[in-house]
Amino acid sequence: MGALQGYLLIVEDDSDIRALLDTTLRFRGHRVATANNGREALELIHKEHPILVIADIMMPQLDGFGLVHRLRIHPETRMIPVVFITATYVAPEDRVFALRIGATPFLKTVEELIGQGPHTIPEPLDEFRFYDGYRERLEAKFNEKVKQIARDQYLLNGRQDACNQDIQVSLRQTVRESEELKGLLEEIHKQLERIRRKESGRSTT
Repeated sequence: MGALQGYLLIVEDDSDIRALLDTTLRFRGHRVATANNGREALELIHKEHPILVIADIMMPQLDGFGLVHRLRIHPETRMIPVVFITATYVAPEDRVFALRIGATPFLKTVEELIGQGPHTIPEPLDEFRFYDGYRERLEAKFNEKVKQIARDQYLLNGRQDACNQDIQVSLRQTVRESEELKGLLEEIHKQLERIRRKESGRSTT
């Protein structure tokens, strides 16, 4: 494959959504590349900068928030626009955090974003503010999932009707998502502790 100059990069771990976006954007005449997660996206971006990144937030290895943070702290990739597509991070606080780290929280039309030309990117957050803000958003989502699990379990008690199977499917999905969020939270807490130890070491020297 030749150079992907002027391409759009889709970063999405769900193969169905990724294929749908890929097909739709190619049909509209855009050059498209895809990645399963943020790490794969960074490898592609290192080879050739896209004109726009369309990314999910919840992804394994390196998620959407982490991807944007990595792009913003490097001058050569700082101005690449990133649009989030998500069904999970939709609260007002999520939008505020997305804007703070330099992402567009809603999927506008690709043509609109490309036609805008250069746009203002905020100064990148330092490591602690990024991870602490990310921790707040993850904890809020995790608490929502815990409440949803409790609701589904309550609804399942004593039910034998046709809705039972739908609730079980919902419960299994929510449990998986809560486990993913818990794993991410553990990693974020490790990063925050690493930063605190580093700052503490500086203050004692």
